[in-house]
Amino acid sequence: MKEATGELNITVITVVAIAAIAAFFYAFIWPVVKNSIDRQTLCSSAYNCNSSRSVCTALDKNNNPITVDCSGSE
Repeated sequence: MKEATGELNITVITVVAIAAIAAFFYAFIWPVVKNSIDRQTLCSSAYNCNSSRSVCTALDKNNNPITVDCSGSE
C-alpha cells in the first residue's frame, strides 16, 4: 500500500508541475509569441511603406488601415 501511495504522490507532483509550466507559458511566453505572429502577418500584407520599410500601412481585421512598424525590432 505504501508503494501505491508513493506513486500517487509522484503523479500528483508531476501533474502540478506540468500545470505550473503550462500556466507560465500561457501567461508570459504566449503573448510575446502571439504579438510577434500578428506583427509579421500585418507586415507581410503591408503597403505604402517608406523607403526603409520601417513604417507601413496595413489593414486590420475589420479592413481599417493602421500604421505598423515593420523595422524588425520590438
